[in-house]
Amino acid sequence: MSDFDEVFDLVVVGSGGGSMCAGLVMRSAGKGVLILEKTDLVGGTSARSGGVMWMPNNPFMKRDGVEDSFEKATTYLDAVLGDQKDAPGASRERRRTYLTEAPRMVDFLGSQGVKLTRVTEWPDYYDERPGGSASGRTVVAELFDANELGSWKQKLRPSFIRAPVPATLEEMLELPGLKRSWRVKMLLLKLVVRGIIAKITGKDWVAGGAALQGRMLQAAVRTGVEIRTESPVTELIVEGGVVTGVVTVKEGRPWRVGARSGVLVNAGGFAHNQQMRDRYQPGTSVKWTMAAPGDTGEMIEEMMRQGAAIAQMEERVGCQVTLPPGAEEGEFKPTAQGMTASPHAILVDQSGVRYMNEGGSYMAYCKAMLERNKVVPAVPSWCVFDNQYMRNYMLAGTMPGSKKPQRWYDEGYLKQAGTIEELARKLNMGPARLRATVERFNQFVAQNRDEDFLRGERAYDRWLGDPFNKPSETLGSITEPPFYAVPVLPGDVGTYGGVVTDEYARVLRQDGSVIPGLYATGVSTASVMGRAYPGAGSSVGPSFVWGYVAAKHAATSANVGLPGRASNVAQVQVGSLART
Repeated sequence: MSDFDEVFDLVVVGSGGGSMCAGLVMRSAGKGVLILEKTDLVGGTSARSGGVMWMPNNPFMKRDGVEDSFEKATTYLDAVLGDQKDAPGASRERRRTYLTEAPRMVDFLGSQGVKLTRVTEWPDYYDERPGGSASGRTVVAELFDANELGSWKQKLRPSFIRAPVPATLEEMLELPGLKRSWRVKMLLLKLVVRGIIAKITGKDWVAGGAALQGRMLQAAVRTGVEIRTESPVTELIVEGGVVTGVVTVKEGRPWRVGARSGVLVNAGGFAHNQQMRDRYQPGTSVKWTMAAPGDTGEMIEEMMRQGAAIAQMEERVGCQVTLPPGAEEGEFKPTAQGMTASPHAILVDQSGVRYMNEGGSYMAYCKAMLERNKVVPAVPSWCVFDNQYMRNYMLAGTMPGSKKPQRWYDEGYLKQAGTIEELARKLNMGPARLRATVERFNQFVAQNRDEDFLRGERAYDRWLGDPFNKPSETLGSITEPPFYAVPVLPGDVGTYGGVVTDEYARVLRQDGSVIPGLYATGVSTASVMGRAYPGAGSSVGPSFVWGYVAAKHAATSANVGLPGRASNVAQVQVGSLART
């Protein structure tokens, strides 16, 4: 038996989505939990994100009278994922467990005082398929006053969801319509008043991932979960084939921590590891990612060193980005999802040909770009739009109708021309081809149907567009000069493959056997969503659910080999894992 410097029941590597959820489960069983975060901030990529979780059949859908069920969600996942023989993370057994445990996890967080709700409308990304939901299955945190964290406030990783006034994610999604809707103008007035009251009362409201992880951090600290920052894990300790602890760093020296009930790895993927990208995802770059800086893959490699099987390593949570001068070095990259799905805009490859539905899943979008690039240069592709777009919609984080930085023009990021042919020449593509592409799209706009790619046929396509543009929220002609173009790249918010886990979140070897004492969740694992992204929060949601599942199993399973583990776990009031 190793000579440990200290011992906990569960040791969690990383502080992303599922970590504090697992900690809450263990603490509800009266067990000790240590979360080790290698960076100086808590929350991982989950904190940086929109903080959205894809939670089928969640209690807020029932509250709002939105139809869903285990059976309907199963039908939907089957329609989107099918039988992916090369994606073991998405086995039918794991999918069943996910759909069973997701609503239980939401209920559990509510019992722990974590205030959640749903976005009124955020359609599934394939809502037109059997079982799809046009209203959506998203769960988010309510606005959170970060000052409630006390000294921990400075340790919470900030979100890219930022607004000049305190607004929920749902409210922020409405603000781009400010110039054309009195309802949105009244909403802005409400938010300004909220901001004034917040300033007077000393509140610091945060939304999105910061609200979600802020609430999780608050609950974890309140219940006695121990969290340490700047504490990288360098090694898993294995004795007799069982993972019994980790080697971390404390006060500048190696520190051995034992884990009576197991180790849970939730350390992110390898978005910031170019060497691993080159091996598993050639043609992608660390410069395009919005994942947290700690997403460097060493814990996946450490689990592989201990015999863990890996799968789905070529998959990413693609998120199309456009990078104006200076943005490549920044932590937060302007997304292009809403941009190319808005009226008066299309995406073309470097030959001037439109090749996809510009709406839909961002993961599918970026996959399509990389696949197209194998045949025709398409990285970057170009978003082509006209003055109608420039007047009405945001561009790379700037407000509609605002003057764009001269540097954008000077350094060739934003191309401008008086005609489509002139724009084509500036993009080094055939003028006749780009003209034909634009004219064909304009014909589709006139008949209100995209015959090539069916853009606008899905509720999600329309949701991405402009609700004030009629008759189509997403189709609009490209006819008003000047004409513009900006480059679009297949960025991401993280990788989507990793170690293979079973329906209890236990890490598996190549032969399918369990590595005792080792659990994993988040994008350290091969996703339960396989090679698709069914809806908003299909990476954050599973991180929470599998952290919840892992902790329930660890709290009630046989001792992994260390002394001192409590045997009575009857007080864990979080439901039991079900094989359905």
